[in-house]
Amino acid sequence: MLKLKVTDIKQYVYCPRILYFTYVCPVDKKSTRKMEYGKEAHVELDRLEKRRTFKRYDFSTAERKYHTQLYSPRLGLEGRLDMHLVAKGEVFPVEFKYTQRGPSLNHKYQLISYAMLLEDAYHKPVRYGFLNLHPEGEVTAIEITSNARMFIKDIMDKIRTLVQKERMPSPTPKKSRCIDCEYRNFCNDVR
Repeated sequence: MLKLKVTDIKQYVYCPRILYFTYVCPVDKKSTRKMEYGKEAHVELDRLEKRRTFKRYDFSTAERKYHTQLYSPRLGLEGRLDMHLVAKGEVFPVEFKYTQRGPSLNHKYQLISYAMLLEDAYHKPVRYGFLNLHPEGEVTAIEITSNARMFIKDIMDKIRTLVQKERMPSPTPKKSRCIDCEYRNFCNDVR
């Protein structure tokens, strides 16, 4: 079984062709300014989060765990989670995102993937997680449903099939995503 990364799931939801250029036809991608800014923003968000209370997550106290490397042999999935909270005997994944548009589907499914990894690591169900959105500082709770877990497993199957069959998928229907894409030069049919 091909071991996947949580970011693969996020990328597949954003545009399946990213996985084609990652696994089937690897190319040298050019880091975009948007990607560099995201890395810089993560460092600042980590620094700020350490000083904040847990009120934003609706907890009086909790334990923060940063940058946990997770792996599930059962799922064939790995990733490095921005942060997770341990509170009231439960575990909650937290992903930091720099966006002014609110949570997007690829961010939600990334968070759900991390919840599944935490479930395997802690041997307990994860009921919901949080997207910590900046610059607004908004925290959005995301319910982790059984349908969402099945959707993640379906995406992983589709990624593995894409790699096995070496078939280029259709581009994302949202052409605005192509403007800042590091693979834009390799998608000849996208304008």
